[in-house]
Amino acid sequence: MTSSEAWTAESRSVVVASFLGWMLDAFDFFLVVFVLPRLARDFKTDITAVTLGISVTLAMRPVGAFLFGRFADRYGRRPALMASILLYSAMELATAFSPSLQVFIALRALYGIAMGGEWGIGASLAFETVPVRSRGLVSGILQAGYPCGYLVAAVVYGLLFERIGWRGMFMVGAAPALLVLYIFSKVPESRTWSAGRAQPARRSLWGGLRGHWMLALYAIALMACFNAFSHGTQDLYPTFLARQRGFSTDTISAIAVVYNIGAILGGMTFGMLSSRMGRRRAIALAAALSLLVLPFWAYSSTAVTLAIAAFAMQFMVQGAWGVVPVHLNELSPEGMRATFPGVVYQLGNLLTSFNATLQAAIAAAYPSHGRPDYALSLTAVSGVVAVALVLLALLGPERRDVRFTA
Repeated sequence: MTSSEAWTAESRSVVVASFLGWMLDAFDFFLVVFVLPRLARDFKTDITAVTLGISVTLAMRPVGAFLFGRFADRYGRRPALMASILLYSAMELATAFSPSLQVFIALRALYGIAMGGEWGIGASLAFETVPVRSRGLVSGILQAGYPCGYLVAAVVYGLLFERIGWRGMFMVGAAPALLVLYIFSKVPESRTWSAGRAQPARRSLWGGLRGHWMLALYAIALMACFNAFSHGTQDLYPTFLARQRGFSTDTISAIAVVYNIGAILGGMTFGMLSSRMGRRRAIALAAALSLLVLPFWAYSSTAVTLAIAAFAMQFMVQGAWGVVPVHLNELSPEGMRATFPGVVYQLGNLLTSFNATLQAAIAAAYPSHGRPDYALSLTAVSGVVAVALVLLALLGPERRDVRFTA
């Protein structure tokens, strides 16, 4: 399927499948952040130790991005996408039966490999399908799948956690496997990829990167900032609300729903803006505006004010992220569109995979009123990263609306 100037039933199906794949992937990932205190209690350890499960998931995602991306570039986007979804669903189900912290961490590492493959494949399939004029909008829609998954995890946490516990929540997390049936029946293979398949030789990874090493290093640095920006404002925020603000499960769930609605709206808004003002400027604008929200987001005291500030913060964070899928695909060297975006994205994840553990350690090292000061650690990390993101975005390259070839 080639990118055309008109929407078709097939292109809509591709966008739906790519969106749902990322949404359900994020749903499975974010189930962990809501149950960190209970995991620590059941495994008889502290929260800092349990956050290693998040760190290894992020650290292993580059492996999945590489393996599944090369599979997709060689054998097709469609089978690689289905394989990734089936594997991360299976690992999520297996996590429910973890007998110890060590097994839990090992299973989260395997889950990270599977999760790492989905984003790059789904994005390449979508952008090789949709009209060029719609790329910014589709980028925002695809990235909105991430906060949508977080929102669904918040709802499941609020409705079911007290009834089924963390093990039951991970069993629910196996549901994304059903998406494979939709992809199998409704989603065609990319014609851009199929046309490239007819070429007599396909480049190796190193051959494809020849002449693009500086671009790859820049993209990895950019994505390191992006991942620290999102995970630094999301992963420990429920713990901050529980431990430092003392809110109940229902209140935390409600606040998480509110800020994820902000994230969804922000991703689509800045994704569309990027088609008008450019990819780099849209990213820089969103990151800069987040700095204005930062003190209210971390230091407000009531549930209402925190919810409003968190809505605004995630509107900006995921607003910047809404530009990422299209920006990386447009920067990608030809013949590597399933591999390059996913690998640089997940290598950025690897560089910042210690983020949750770092923030938990900072909070514990600088307590406030005898408790870990999560407000301090969230503010310090998020503020520094937002400034770095503004600078990197403005200094980098851009290839807005470039035509994709086989």
